[in-house]
Amino acid sequence: MRLLILEALGALALLLLIVWWTMFSGRNKGELAARPEPDKKDQDAVSSAPDQAEKPS
Repeated sequence: MRLLILEALGALALLLLIVWWTMFSGRNKGELAARPEPDKKDQDAVSSAPDQAEKPS
């Protein structure tokens, strides 16, 4: 019975190690920071610019 519990704990430890390794390995400070959203002025300038491709020549 002790051997089964020991094996289950070993498998759980291995699973936690794999999850930790895949989530945080190679990153300096854990999770990446969220990207800043673009300013409202930048979006208006792009949307109000005329499209050159739509004009017939």
